[in-house]
Amino acid sequence: MTFNIQTAKVAVLTGGLSAERDVSIMSGSGVLKALQSKGVNAMAFDPAERSLDELKREGFTHAFIALHGRYGEDGAVQGALELLGIPYTGSGVMASAMAMDKVMTKRVWSAVGLSTPGYVWLSPEDQTKDNINAIPAKLGLPLIVKPPREGSSIGMSKVTQAGDITAAAKLATQYDPDLLAEEFITGEELTCPILGNGPNARALPVVRIAAPDGAYDYNHKYFTDDVKYHCPSGLPEAEEQEIQRLVVAAYRALGCRGWGRADIMLRASDRKPFLLEMNTSPGMTSHSLVPMSARAAGISYEDLCLILLESATLDHPGGPKAV
Repeated sequence: MTFNIQTAKVAVLTGGLSAERDVSIMSGSGVLKALQSKGVNAMAFDPAERSLDELKREGFTHAFIALHGRYGEDGAVQGALELLGIPYTGSGVMASAMAMDKVMTKRVWSAVGLSTPGYVWLSPEDQTKDNINAIPAKLGLPLIVKPPREGSSIGMSKVTQAGDITAAAKLATQYDPDLLAEEFITGEELTCPILGNGPNARALPVVRIAAPDGAYDYNHKYFTDDVKYHCPSGLPEAEEQEIQRLVVAAYRALGCRGWGRADIMLRASDRKPFLLEMNTSPGMTSHSLVPMSARAAGISYEDLCLILLESATLDHPGGPKAV
């Protein structure tokens, strides 16, 4: 369904059921205001408070997904919208599900020769005391421990001493039954948004992140002004272009569409970039990085929201005939 601003009725999906609910509400509020300022008939819709089948009954023609984390960024709501026949922003079911799972993402990237930090993955049955205690010897210290299917640094720990691995594993598994431990890359933290589909996907300017003591955690991401963001990044042009090439390749490898944002570490010792993860429904708050990068490319927040809405589509545009 082609987007027509005159006839469209848009649901901004916000809030939701994940641990990132509060951030999603902030994103959704910004998106809703921006779309309404552009003359779009848009309304907030919280799937934690209303059944998704109300979207069809109330005549919504498009959905802007401002949900983050589980049930919003992992293919679940995308699948529901496919069944309802309502075009939505961002990646489809499979790409969303793969990108949400950091272990699956790493497997795909490694298979196509894209650099990502070394890791250890432990399923619940493999999370014995011996296996967890063996992680530092396998990856070296420091290392990162995180739940593989959460975002916004929720449940993540930096482990600098082997004795801290048990507490880090306990924290991560409060949010996910699986456990992901990852080699720590010492260097600069970067992020780079991507817009578009397939061969037409393009990277926006790279953002360089300077967090206090390297602690780019949940609180610093959304609730303080202590983090410094540099966009333009200040990187040499050749490095910026290589990172942009890498993130577009990573985006295409996962089959992403619409938009996304890749997080990268640039190793200090040899300036080699390593892909950390792909966000398929990135934050759109006042602290968020996609709007910052878009602004550096000459795209206002309001225009960005409209561009994303106009890209809304379905995996199967014909839609299910029984709905």
